[in-house]
Amino acid sequence: MSVESSMRSVHLVRTGPQEYRAENPRGGVIAFGEGQNTDFTPVELLLVALGGCNALTLEALTKRAEPTRFDIAVEGQKRERPGGGTTLDDLVVTIDITFPHDEDGRAMAERVPSAMEKSHQLCTVSQTIESASPVRVVQVRTSQE
Repeated sequence: MSVESSMRSVHLVRTGPQEYRAENPRGGVIAFGEGQNTDFTPVELLLVALGGCNALTLEALTKRAEPTRFDIAVEGQKRERPGGGTTLDDLVVTIDITFPHDEDGRAMAERVPSAMEKSHQLCTVSQTIESASPVRVVQVRTSQE
C-alpha cells in the first residue's frame, strides 16, 4: 500500500467561539464544539469513532444476515491526570445485536462473540487508542492581519 492511499485527513475550520466545522476529503461535514449547544464535543467524537469503527467491522463480519437490531453504546470515565490534563479510562463498547429467527440469523448470532473480538483487533480506532500512539502538534504559521 502506498503512503498516499494510506493517509487519512480532515480539515478543521473555526466557525465561532469554541465552535468548529470538520470536513473530510469526500465533502462530509460535522460541527463540534465545547458542549455549549447540541454539537458533539471532541471527546464524544472520539467515543463515536471507537463505537463506529467496531460497528462497521462487526457488520462486515456478520453480513450473511441483516440484523433486526444493532445498537452500540460507548462510554469511558474522564479523569484528571497527575501533572495536568485529562484522559478517558475504562472505555467500554457495548453491542446489542439481534438477528432474525432463521438459519442465517442463528449462524450469525453464534458468530457474534468471535466477530466482536476480531472487530476489536481489526478496528483502527481501538488499536490506535490501545497502542497509545504519539501525537505531534505542529505549528505552520502565526500571523497578524
